[in-house]
Amino acid sequence: MAKDTFGSVDVAFNNAGINPTDDSSILDTGLDAWSRVQNVNLTSVYLCSKYALTHMVEQKSGSIINTASFVALMGAATSQISYSASKGGVLSMSRELGVQFAKDGIRVNALCPGPVNTPLLQELFASDPVAAQRRLVHVPGGRFAEPEEIAAAVAFLASDDASFVNASTFTVDGGISAAYVTAE
Repeated sequence: MAKDTFGSVDVAFNNAGINPTDDSSILDTGLDAWSRVQNVNLTSVYLCSKYALTHMVEQKSGSIINTASFVALMGAATSQISYSASKGGVLSMSRELGVQFAKDGIRVNALCPGPVNTPLLQELFASDPVAAQRRLVHVPGGRFAEPEEIAAAVAFLASDDASFVNASTFTVDGGISAAYVTAE
């Protein structure tokens, strides 16, 4: 346990997410797929936040960063109903926890990244280049985020430099959520 090893729990970064191929339109997504995505993407963030908060409340400090997604702010270009709903839940839960625990010296923020160049995304795009292009065309800069760029945002939210950032939606999406249409 972190508290036993380090003496405190100062930061919790809850970065859970799956986006299986059987999570698509609400008309096609079965209850098993829905539940699996909700359990990984939302329930795990709930549980990790709950148990980090027990230590943070006791020590009267801490920062929790929960990964939501830009799709929590807007619809996805390719339907993924359970994923989008789960990330909306992470966003809403993060705001509520940030408000609830602010007086305890705890900050809770939701990180909303755009698509990130990870092996999972690379695998998805290798198997469906049309879906890849449909997603990429919405990014004004014409590229996906690198993992290090998202890590830098997390480091900022965890740091004292973000001491007044709480119950916030911290969007790191390359401009997707600001763009109506991008030039090709």
